[in-house]
Amino acid sequence: MKPQLITIDPDNCKVCYACVRSCPVNAIQVKGTQEVPVVVDERCIGCGSCLQVCAPSAISYRDSTKEVMQLIATNETVVAIVAPSISGEFDDITDYRKFVRMIRELGFAYVNEVSFGVDMVAAEYRELFKNFLGRYYITTNCPPIVALVEKFHPGIIDNLSPIVSPMIASAQVVRLLYGENIRVVYIGPCIGAKDEALRFEGSAKVDAVLTFVELRKLFDEHDIKESTVEYSDFDSPLGYKGSLYAVSNGILQAADLSEDLMQGSIITAEGKDNILEAIREFENSVDFVRKHFNMFYCEGCLMGPGTSKGGKKYLRKTLVADYANKKLRDFDVKKWSVDCKKYAAAINFKAEFVSDDQRLPQPPEEKVREILKVIGKLDTEDKLGCGACGYETCHDFAVAVAKGLTKTDMCITYSLKSKHDFINTLKHTNEKLAKTREALVESELKARKEQQMAQEALERTSSMLQKLPSSIVIVDENLKIIESNQSFINSLGEDAADINEIIPGLIGADLKTLMPFQVYKLFSAVLANNENLVNKDVYIGERLLNISVFPIKKNKIVGAVLRDLYLPEVRKEEVISRVTEVIDENLDLVQKIAFLLGEGAAKTEKMLNSIIESHKASKK
Repeated sequence: MKPQLITIDPDNCKVCYACVRSCPVNAIQVKGTQEVPVVVDERCIGCGSCLQVCAPSAISYRDSTKEVMQLIATNETVVAIVAPSISGEFDDITDYRKFVRMIRELGFAYVNEVSFGVDMVAAEYRELFKNFLGRYYITTNCPPIVALVEKFHPGIIDNLSPIVSPMIASAQVVRLLYGENIRVVYIGPCIGAKDEALRFEGSAKVDAVLTFVELRKLFDEHDIKESTVEYSDFDSPLGYKGSLYAVSNGILQAADLSEDLMQGSIITAEGKDNILEAIREFENSVDFVRKHFNMFYCEGCLMGPGTSKGGKKYLRKTLVADYANKKLRDFDVKKWSVDCKKYAAAINFKAEFVSDDQRLPQPPEEKVREILKVIGKLDTEDKLGCGACGYETCHDFAVAVAKGLTKTDMCITYSLKSKHDFINTLKHTNEKLAKTREALVESELKARKEQQMAQEALERTSSMLQKLPSSIVIVDENLKIIESNQSFINSLGEDAADINEIIPGLIGADLKTLMPFQVYKLFSAVLANNENLVNKDVYIGERLLNISVFPIKKNKIVGAVLRDLYLPEVRKEEVISRVTEVIDENLDLVQKIAFLLGEGAAKTEKMLNSIIESHKASKK
């Protein structure tokens, strides 16, 4: 199983989904509650589109720097084969012979040009296209193009040119030169070449692939600079017009194939959008177009994903042309021709391609319509789409969602609408919270006011309790005193007065320790029965207490009024009260007797009234 080519670092990812939108084959997926996108390696074609758009640099490709330096550290011969686009990459180096020397300084035994391999591959294309037998072909020099056809357009695999890429041809050349046991490292602009290299064994094997970015990294790590090295040219055989391979139609010039609009039989397509359209048209209309297609996913190899970011396309083209002109100024064409014939006879240019169909089954149209309804794109006029999701139409996007390749949040308009709806909901919630807060503030103010009023009422009540001559006590269900007045404390004697000095009001004191059983059992009875007990006379030694106990909180709190009937001020009041009660109780009986006895009843009433008056007089 091959190692993954492209990965996304979840710690650096900002979840902007730019990579998802840029991927031409939907190999980067976001599913369900998953936030950070994931590259599905089986679907990836190694085009590097995601690398180009990732601002936080959270996306990386398989690093080969350590692998290459480990190869060099062995006793084996390691040969570097270098792509022609290196001249466009190193615009900061004044002479190409300097970067050749810098590569040697890393420890490579030989440094050869891939442009010679380009020349030989170009000759194969010339023969293929000129000996036309009715089949139109797509060039196979670009690894992402090959992967795109194998994985997503397997129906046109037979239209892939059966010719190896210049990298594979060059690997065979250097093994013929230096022996079968050498190690070969390709240095170029393409990350897809890393996977292409894994497809070949034997003399065509490429042991490792370094991108130009990785090459710069090694230069920095080993402190190799242009200013500290001398000139050094590539090892022969040298390439001829293959030096123009970095430009998309450069291989056609190397093969002397015409792109004449009227007479030519080849169309060159470059760049992501043009390639996707070209593949579709080739698949559907090649018999009408009747042309071979020369395809490069990038806008020429000089703009590959393995080059430094921010490169200027036309400046790089100029550098490639200058490099070719300078190198070919004194070029020995005759020797080159001899070399081409020599190696062409020994090289196997035959390439084979295998279907690796990664297309997913088409989902039911009902499910697609359901998704279109969810994202608000069910109406026909809304189906054209803005393309921000990475799909040409809203219908294509809905199909991808149904296939599980992406999720509805990738639709910008749906996502914005959802966010606006959320913002509005949040706004309404905030308004409700603000109103609730105001109500709480008002409620708190009201509660404080009521609490203050209750406190004042409590203080007034407590003050009134303290001024009453009768003994007042309030206890809980455990007969612990909650409140009592001074009259109650005085009635208990000196010990209670001493306790009162420490615990004002005897709060918390146990009534059972302060009063005899026959008294506190009355409190217990009222707590249990929750019924008033009024005017109960209880003898305690030489004292006669009149006790009234009443519930305040059911089974929890009771209060009592206690009066010592032997106190002079209480005795007179009590006698009057009780005589009055006797009169009231007997009036009904007297009236009934008076009905029978007539005047006898009147005399009795007069007598009783005179008794009352005499007692009132004595009280005064």
